[in-house]
Amino acid sequence: MQHLTPDTINYADLFVDFRDPNSGAVVLFSGEVRDNNKGRAVTHLEYEAYEPMAEKMIADILRDAFEKWPLNKAICVHRVGKVEISGCAVVVITSSAHRAAAYEANRYIIDRVKYEAPIWKHEFFADGTSEWGQNCDCSSPSHPHHHEHKHQYAK
Repeated sequence: MQHLTPDTINYADLFVDFRDPNSGAVVLFSGEVRDNNKGRAVTHLEYEAYEPMAEKMIADILRDAFEKWPLNKAICVHRVGKVEISGCAVVVITSSAHRAAAYEANRYIIDRVKYEAPIWKHEFFADGTSEWGQNCDCSSPSHPHHHEHKHQYAK
C-alpha cells in the first residue's frame, strides 16, 4: 500500500474498507489544513518528503502498532504537494474489537508519523511569507528544529 500521495485523500472511501465483522471500533483521524496558525492567515500548505524513507518508516510504524495493540486493520496516508485550506493532509484509520486499542493505536501512529517520518510542511501565509513547519526528528539546516519537548512515543 502506498502511504504517500499527491492526490486528494478520500477518507470516506478508506473508512468503508475498514468495515469488518471482527471490529467493534473504527477510529479515523484526519489532519485538515486550517486557515490560520498562531494568528496568521494561511493560504495553503505544501508537503515535501523523502519518499522512499517516508514510505518505509510509515510501514514500520504501522507494523509496530500491530505489535503493541490487537488491531484488525490500520492505515496511514499522507499528502505530498499542495494542500488547500480544509483539505485533508493526513489520515490514520485503525480498527479493533474494542475502542481502547483503536484509539490508542491511532494516536500512536499519527504522533510517530508526525515526529519521525521525513515529511516537511511548508506553510504559506496571506501576507506573502512562508515558513517551514517543525518536524521534530527530521530537522536539517534547511528545516531547523526549534523546540525542546520530549515525545511520548520515543523509540
